[in-house]
Amino acid sequence: MNDIEWQYQSEISKTAYHDSDVLVLGGGIAGCMAAIDAAKSGMRVTVVEKAGIKRSGAGGSGCDHWENAATNPGSTVSAETLTAAMMDDNDGYNNAISHYIEAREGWHYLSQIETMGGKIRDDEDLYKGAAFRDEKTKLLYAYDYDSKTTLRIWGSTFKPAMVKTMRSLGIEIVEHTMVTSLLTTEEGVTDSQRTKRCIGAMGFQTRTGAFHVFHAKSVIMAMSRPARIWLFSASYPGICEFRPMSCIGDGHAMGWRAGAEFNMMEKSVRAQFSSSGRSFPPYSTGNNHNTWYPASMVDSRGKTIPYMDRDGNVLERVEDRFKPANNQAFFLKGGNIEQAKYAYDGPETMPYEKLNELGYKLPFYADLTDMPEMERDIIWGMMVGEEGKTKIPVLKHHTDAGFDPKRDVLQCYGVGWQSASFLPQERQLFGLPGGFMNDWHLETNIEGLYAAGDALFSSNCYGHAASTGGYAGRHAAEGAKNRTLLKVSPETVEAERARVYAPLYRAYESGMTWKELNHGIAKTMQLHCGEIKEANLLKAGLSMLETYEAEMIPQTVAANPHELMRLHEVYNILTVSQLILEASLSRKKSVPKLEFYRNDSDESAEESFIVIKQEAGKVYCRDVSLNFAGDDLKAAYERFNPSMAAVKGDDDH
Repeated sequence: MNDIEWQYQSEISKTAYHDSDVLVLGGGIAGCMAAIDAAKSGMRVTVVEKAGIKRSGAGGSGCDHWENAATNPGSTVSAETLTAAMMDDNDGYNNAISHYIEAREGWHYLSQIETMGGKIRDDEDLYKGAAFRDEKTKLLYAYDYDSKTTLRIWGSTFKPAMVKTMRSLGIEIVEHTMVTSLLTTEEGVTDSQRTKRCIGAMGFQTRTGAFHVFHAKSVIMAMSRPARIWLFSASYPGICEFRPMSCIGDGHAMGWRAGAEFNMMEKSVRAQFSSSGRSFPPYSTGNNHNTWYPASMVDSRGKTIPYMDRDGNVLERVEDRFKPANNQAFFLKGGNIEQAKYAYDGPETMPYEKLNELGYKLPFYADLTDMPEMERDIIWGMMVGEEGKTKIPVLKHHTDAGFDPKRDVLQCYGVGWQSASFLPQERQLFGLPGGFMNDWHLETNIEGLYAAGDALFSSNCYGHAASTGGYAGRHAAEGAKNRTLLKVSPETVEAERARVYAPLYRAYESGMTWKELNHGIAKTMQLHCGEIKEANLLKAGLSMLETYEAEMIPQTVAANPHELMRLHEVYNILTVSQLILEASLSRKKSVPKLEFYRNDSDESAEESFIVIKQEAGKVYCRDVSLNFAGDDLKAAYERFNPSMAAVKGDDDH
């Protein structure tokens, strides 16, 4: 290891082995719930988390709303109807299986978290009498106050409560450990449609450097979606990124290298919350997106920018912002905020050119001063404060600086209106992005490898993570009962050790750091995989990344286990970038709902999912019907989950 002072004792010569029935990779919301349900099924469970598990993951610092909980006591929408709307909203380019699980089991898992100690009700009667409060249950609702499918929650209380439960169940928790590769074998494969089986993983401790080998009968991939693909700032990544720095898509990269199938990886959207260095801490500026909904927006003279319903009718009263339009059963917010079929058009969706024509003058502001008192208080104080990363850098710092929502307005930046708008080539994997392809067990094409939360294609928010995590935990536990525990050869372990530690033994002064490599990858993706795709550009991008892999990676260096973690993250960013370019080449036709456009679009191509994988460096793709989950989601779900029949569906909602 390079001779640079490090505060932890080096253990890079040590190897620790862990055997379990179910191995969970990633200790975020999905991973924790997967571990809990697997342990309740009587399994020996190990969870591996790259950070400190008490606050790790995208939801570790909090969440202010739990959406699509169709079976909660106040909901007027069935799981079947809600899932159909989510599919229709995206013209079928969505994960019907995972979102039906979210709609059907979301309330079940939210209730489970409450029993663990998470706060989901207004027990102190702070909002008694509010339009969004149910007086009987003391539950608080958001967005559409008629359908009541989205609940306001105190998400900052959830993760500590879940971790406490995990420890009480005897789950082995391995923290500050980065998983670098999946272990697979072709021995003992029981499903004739699968050619591989996942039998564990390997990685290293990010403080001491100790190597870890994990053997298991079932493995659940519960890591985050990718990040820092197109945008990267070496100076301001933590404060500008919605998700933690450790959430960069390690699981996607490992899965791709292992031969797992992926879906919708060609989808990307304009950057919203990014590490570009030009963005602001999420929800720290005035807007009406999610947490701030339905804040009034005003221009520099105090003139209110209107809300409009689905049909384009201007909503004159604040209370109308919570109601569906005429002949509209319900509307979706949260993860579907900008989908036109089932949403309102808030001020942020109106183009600046139109606002300018109507006489509105920059700058624009979020104005809570004229909002009903409880609506103002629930936004500034509860939702701003409970959403990820808002409690300290937004609520506390703004309040300490003197911001008073009863008196002050907060300037809006971005959304195409003002200085922080992003360029078309600055994309991010946001809003229902690509990920692992799954079946009704949430199992991948590799036997014994399950996926949950942000690892799944078309993943969503907090409720989706928790419900798919618990679901995967149950099914992984059931699968483990029919498998034996297989080990890998010492040669396999030593080969991975050598690969992982190589940067520690190169001359640091003359090498390339993780930041330089991340910058190069981002620039390559900006130039070759922007808003408009073209085959020759995509191929040139792949060629450039292959050059990085062959020539740059052997020059990369790390001074300690922490830098080594950052470097392997960037190796994974490079792999995910290759995956995105391959997926973009495989889709020949422009698909607006995927925000995927080709100037060489083949309009004769079928409307379908393009599912891809690689084996031994060769890429394989197959068309999959948009209706791959089947016509009757309720019947399919209950066939695979007979023990959950009490979780209500359409017939008994």
